[in-house]
Parts: sequence; structure tokens; C-alpha cells
Amino acid sequence: MTDNILIDLSMDFSVEIVNLCDSIKGKSVLTNQVIRSGTSIGANIHEANYAHSRADFISKMQIALKECYETEYCLIL
Repeated sequence: MTDNILIDLSMDFSVEIVNLCDSIKGKSVLTNQVIRSGTSIGANIHEANYAHSRADFISKMQIALKECYETEYCLIL
């Protein structure tokens, strides 16, 4: 665990997403997309911690938010 709750929560979410998709029989394009977008959230949050500027930090966090929305959409489908 880190001192950053967003990193911790996004890591836990990534693990849950991977476990969920692994438990689904008959892999599909949709499960692959859920894994990509679901794990990308944490990757972008982690990368934001090493941003070169405030604008870069905001950009990385916005990308993470977009990945959240994409993952949500795929899960609803």
C-alpha cells in the first residue's frame, strides 16, 4: 500500500477487473476491452504522480477519468 489512496484503489480495481474477466468463459472482444480500459485507469493515475507540470498532471487524471467511463460502459453492456 502506498500513501496515495487513488493508486491503492485503482490497483485494487485493476485486480478485480482482471479476476472478473478471467472468470468469464469464452473470452470476447468485450472482455479484452474491459481489461485494457480497467487497468489503464491505474496506469494513468500512477503516471500522473510523475507529471512534469500541473497541466500534465491534470491531463493524465482526465485520461484516467475517461478510462473509467469507458470501463463503465463496457461493464453495462
